[in-house]
Amino acid sequence: MTPTALAARPAAEDGTAAPAPPARRHGNAVDRGRRRLLVPFVGPAFLLYTVLFVGPAVYAVWISLHEWAGAGPMKLVGLGNYRRLFSDDLFLRSFGNTLLLLFVVGAAIFVIAFGLTLVLRDMVGRKVARSVIFFPHLVNAMIFGVLAGFVFNPGGLVNTLLGGLGVEEPPAWLAQDNLFPLIMVMMTWITTGYFTTILMAGVDRIPRYYYEDCALAGANALQRLRYLILPLTWDVFGTCAVLWTISSVKIFEIVWVFGGSTGQGIPPTQTWTTAVYTFVTAFSGESVPAYGAATASAVLSLAVVSVLVLLLRRVMKRDAVEF
Repeated sequence: MTPTALAARPAAEDGTAAPAPPARRHGNAVDRGRRRLLVPFVGPAFLLYTVLFVGPAVYAVWISLHEWAGAGPMKLVGLGNYRRLFSDDLFLRSFGNTLLLLFVVGAAIFVIAFGLTLVLRDMVGRKVARSVIFFPHLVNAMIFGVLAGFVFNPGGLVNTLLGGLGVEEPPAWLAQDNLFPLIMVMMTWITTGYFTTILMAGVDRIPRYYYEDCALAGANALQRLRYLILPLTWDVFGTCAVLWTISSVKIFEIVWVFGGSTGQGIPPTQTWTTAVYTFVTAFSGESVPAYGAATASAVLSLAVVSVLVLLLRRVMKRDAVEF
């Protein structure tokens, strides 16, 4: 021990140096136990996530920097695939359709879902109504695509009803120019029930005496929405926004079926999303597969989703309200 350390230690009554204090342990026993269990519990999940998601994502970025037909040597082209995407009118149209689904359909879904939540909150039989409006989300989107083909075809149910009402020339619902708006309507109908159920769960957790306090204070419906319901369900609303942002970029099946691809070829390009563009570029079977360009499209979609999710989390971040 150095003289400085001996001088710093207080002397005992007999003149000898006092014993050194015991080493301080960081945290209590519970915190130390949690740290010991971190690796055995979180480690396997982290390893599995790395193997199944992180690893393939990194390899996808590597593929996107090459020109590759799926077999044979890979030719390094750097950012050439990404530059071609931004100069490809078909990709830009597909990307624009994806943004329409994200923002326009998303806005319609949340407005309708929030309205249904407020209407169903005090309605008798709201649990049954919740199950009914949630049911479309349980059915695969391809089923609705096939069903819409029967309902909206020239001799289908919709045109038959319109003919009974005196409409002699009903719209050509399944025309190429009308397909994507019809897909947007169908996506709104399919998805609204799912987010309504989540928002209703968030509203149901608000204690009833809060509403009683609002009634005693003379608050109207709009004031209850602004000062009570929205602040106490803001975290749920933010979670729903993130879920829709992620899922909207992956919309594929309903576009593929609406385009009549089951035995009739590729859907019209007016209806393509980035998911459809990626699939057709890689697996269309009508030309040499371009895995590099397809992967670049997928990587770009992933980057856009990541940025939007981070922005949403930042914009919608609020202090937690305990009740």
